[in-house]
Amino acid sequence: MEWIGWIVAIIMFIIAFIGLVYPIIPSVLFIVAGFLLYGWIVSFDELSWLFWVIQILFVILLFVADSLANLVGVKKFGGSKAGMWGSTIGLLLGPFIIPVAGILLGPFIGAVLGEVVVTRSSFKQSLKSGIGSLVGFFTSVFAKGAIMLIMILIFILFVLL
Repeated sequence: MEWIGWIVAIIMFIIAFIGLVYPIIPSVLFIVAGFLLYGWIVSFDELSWLFWVIQILFVILLFVADSLANLVGVKKFGGSKAGMWGSTIGLLLGPFIIPVAGILLGPFIGAVLGEVVVTRSSFKQSLKSGIGSLVGFFTSVFAKGAIMLIMILIFILFVLL
């Protein structure tokens, strides 16, 4: 049964990493699902309370990193709250409206439109905000990917040691 537990956990982890670039997939839920399914299939004996405390702290860090990356990206390039909201809305809707390219174009277009429509910023300033949203997105993907990798490595250490 142990190999089945590993296969299921690995599948959950792969789906979580797909969620880094396809934000409709809640990455953190699939990471935690991998832990829980492994425990349910194999055993929770190796997954002590210390393991769960560490993982909860990393989940919190994951949410903070995700929020801050977009905020800092747009703000650093001179964007406003309208640009941040536009970027977030574009990130969620973009992949559905423009398949594949929407993951990058959605936040960019959303930030630009947010700035132009709501704050009446110049087109040049709105483009800067859009670029900031892209920088924030890539920073977020990198940060979340690194945190998720650490979470998985901790899981492996607790299970194997």
